[in-house]
Amino acid sequence: MKILVTGTAGFIGFHLALKLLGRGNEVVGLDVINDYYDTDLKYGRLAESGIARDRVSDGELVTSSIHPNYRFIRLDLQDKEGIDRLFRQEKFDAVCHLAAQAGVRYSLENPYAYLHSNITGFMNILEACRHFKVINLSYASSSSVYGLNESYPFSTSDNVDHPVSLYAASKKSNELMAHTYSHLFGIRTTGLRFFTVYGPWGRPDMALFLFTRAALEGKPIDVFNHGEMQRDFTYIDDIVDGVVRVIDHPATAVADWDAVSADPATSSAPYRVYNIGNSKPVRLMTFIEAIERATGRLIEKCLLPLQPGDVPSTYADVTALGQDLGYRPSTDIDHGIGEFVRWYRSFYSA
Repeated sequence: MKILVTGTAGFIGFHLALKLLGRGNEVVGLDVINDYYDTDLKYGRLAESGIARDRVSDGELVTSSIHPNYRFIRLDLQDKEGIDRLFRQEKFDAVCHLAAQAGVRYSLENPYAYLHSNITGFMNILEACRHFKVINLSYASSSSVYGLNESYPFSTSDNVDHPVSLYAASKKSNELMAHTYSHLFGIRTTGLRFFTVYGPWGRPDMALFLFTRAALEGKPIDVFNHGEMQRDFTYIDDIVDGVVRVIDHPATAVADWDAVSADPATSSAPYRVYNIGNSKPVRLMTFIEAIERATGRLIEKCLLPLQPGDVPSTYADVTALGQDLGYRPSTDIDHGIGEFVRWYRSFYSA
């Protein structure tokens, strides 16, 4: 397959592109490389993929010096003409759309960034799939869509109509938009609700990155909800394994789908939504203790209340993804954090 992966200067997209290339797929990577966080890290990921920073320019495909089957283009999702031109030229077999404006707290400060990237950008991807006959689309949703839900573990059969951040609302909107295009145009869409992904090359706005940096620099950290938060931390290799399975098995319609007692994760259209997580929530304080073990440093902790837009706990029910596609996450916290700390020390010492 020739696969478009959006967000390949980002954390998950970078790892996914390498996995697909390693098994022989042709990959086109796309990213706008905005300054939401350190662009040196984004260009570092690209360099690791064989895309040198000084060769990247807007709207031009660049071939990797390491992977002959990998090309990258810097392009804004809001550039409809540019997106259409890329789809017309490349004739993709599948699209995995991971590019988005991320971050719950940032959405309180910069709400329009989420409308532009996550709504308009996704619309342009859907329209390009429609007009250029790409019927295999997988895309990133988020565990944030569960919002005020307190029924654990979170199930894709749960109601998700009460988000608590604009980021979450934008991701729920993506799921609704995808269903519409599956129903009207037969595009086979699968949404993946990611649960707190971590690992090497991770995002610097995430807890693991912030806490590791603080530990190594001897600085205090802010611990929200007085450390009583729980998160379904999921290692990047487990996430990528699940995404690849979804790409290889595009959604199908459920022949006997009942609109009266409807399962919101399936449809009479070729539409599917899955949770993708570790299904083993960990207390934030336990997570911090694992970082202290991996770094060999104790961390000073400033205990603070729950922040607006945050939820106290996440816990993924991944039964459906396991039953349908054989997904089995297997990485424990100590191993995953150890791998991240080794990468962090190596990258930042270099």
